[in-house]
Amino acid sequence: MEITKASTDAQAIPSPPAWSKTDTFWTLGLYGTAIGAGVLFLPINAGIGGLLPLLIMAIIAFPMTFFSHQGMTRFVLSGNSKCNNITDVIKEHFGYRIGNLITLLYFFSIYPILLVYSVAITNTVESFIVHQLGYSAPPRTLLALLLIVGLMIIIWLDKDIIIKLMSVLVFPFIAVLVFLSFYLIPYWSSAIFNAPLVQPQANGNGLLSTIWLLIPVMVFSFNHSPIISSFAIYKREECGDQAESKCSRVLACSHLMMVLTVMFFVFSCSFSLTAENMQEAKQQNISILSYLGNHFDNPFIASLGPIIAFVAIAKSFLGHYFGASEGFNSLLSSVLRSCGKEISTNTMSKWIAVFMMLTAWLVAIVNPSILGTIETLGGPIIAMLLFLMPMYAIIKVQAMACYRGLASNYFVWIVGLIALTAILYKLLYFSPP
Repeated sequence: MEITKASTDAQAIPSPPAWSKTDTFWTLGLYGTAIGAGVLFLPINAGIGGLLPLLIMAIIAFPMTFFSHQGMTRFVLSGNSKCNNITDVIKEHFGYRIGNLITLLYFFSIYPILLVYSVAITNTVESFIVHQLGYSAPPRTLLALLLIVGLMIIIWLDKDIIIKLMSVLVFPFIAVLVFLSFYLIPYWSSAIFNAPLVQPQANGNGLLSTIWLLIPVMVFSFNHSPIISSFAIYKREECGDQAESKCSRVLACSHLMMVLTVMFFVFSCSFSLTAENMQEAKQQNISILSYLGNHFDNPFIASLGPIIAFVAIAKSFLGHYFGASEGFNSLLSSVLRSCGKEISTNTMSKWIAVFMMLTAWLVAIVNPSILGTIETLGGPIIAMLLFLMPMYAIIKVQAMACYRGLASNYFVWIVGLIALTAILYKLLYFSPP
């Protein structure tokens, strides 16, 4: 009887679904989505503080990426079957007011990065004109205007074609990063090992301030939360009650591939340059690829680096524009409906496009610190949505009660709060970028 009962119980427990083609598809999709232009600025902040911050980053990169995105996936899966995206889940669990607040945060997690990329692409082209072509820098006002208008013209073309083109460019970009990582090996030196474990920053602060500002950049660089909603809903429809376990397996595989790729690139750049070089790149406000092209007397790197940086930043600008414009559209629609007014979608889209173009152009002219903006604005806001919101939901939402008490929750809380408090950094330790 006991054997029969045990056998029956074993049969009642469904075995985990086998790995499928769609799992491979999503693993590669998540991997490709996660590695974007943000990675081009990570080596600068990672290598600027010396070997010890670099090693700490290598240790926490996988767990902070995996557990945060796993938490958001679980949050999406906690919604009922009628929820088609993360906004629906937020409104189901927290109500419409909080839902609108989250929509506002979502907009402000994307919009500043759009502005950052307008600065980045202007600086990339300006650096290429000066260092690779040998001409004097054109007026920044005119250069920024031409670049932003050019990108806006691309945006006004067929959106579906642009998205397909962006998808096609994902894996060639990753392939080039991996190739450059190997190509830099002959340039590796022991400088980082001979230097102090922690390099003092320009403001005189050491390890704590370095890690404090490194984590928001890591959050930004490894973030691919916009695709998590589609991923979780697809797996829920495919796997039903076993969606969470399957999602976790797919996330683990994609994040392992992503972290290995990015960290190899970061270490290769850090071994090829010194902390002083990284500080110079940060002051010049350019990506690591542009700096490598200017630093080494190698025509191949000098030509390939800035071109790849330009394509990657342009692709990210376009992607963030679509996200920011949709978020802005949603916010304006809510405000206008509350006032009893209606504006056609086409009219609103045109005004949003004009606003985005003008603000991107003005910010590109001003040329604020790219990494400074990521450290104290972009990264912290992303951390609120990706790290802190799902952890708060685990405490407050009954549908997520089964995840309470996990050790990984405390880790995500700590990393998220560190990233969030980076907003205070400029107030406490203000220094020029």
